Amino acid sequence: MDVQSVMTPKPACCQVNTALKEVAQLMIDNDCGQIPVVDDAGMPIGVVTDRDIAIRVVADGRDSSKCCAKDAMSPSVQTVRCDSPLKDAVCLMEAARVRRVPVVDADGKLCGMFSLADLALAGKDEATAGVVKEVSVPKH
Repeated sequence: MDVQSVMTPKPACCQVNTALKEVAQLMIDNDCGQIPVVDDAGMPIGVVTDRDIAIRVVADGRDSSKCCAKDAMSPSVQTVRCDSPLKDAVCLMEAARVRRVPVVDADGKLCGMFSLADLALAGKDEATAGVVKEVSVPKH
């Protein structure tokens, strides 16, 4: 089974200059907690999570109405190719301690998102439990 068979295709995304309010609205409209940030070619260059907004903007006392995606985004992004085996994606999530991974095509362009929910919905209970355990370990 490969990533493409269980990923969420055509995810919402934004660019670095997208207003943060618009990024948050994308999260609401798409019922998700992470929006990939792509460059002009459609290649992921970062992600904005709801937690990023809370920590990098709100908790820092910044005016969110004047912020854009680049102000909140995590600039390092782990991706997985759509033709990768599911096991590779699970290992990446465990190693990177992330719950969601942008999926790219052979050209490196965003084509999907792979999340714990996708893994669970695919009936991979043991793999889901393993990832949850790994990503839930406190960093300290």
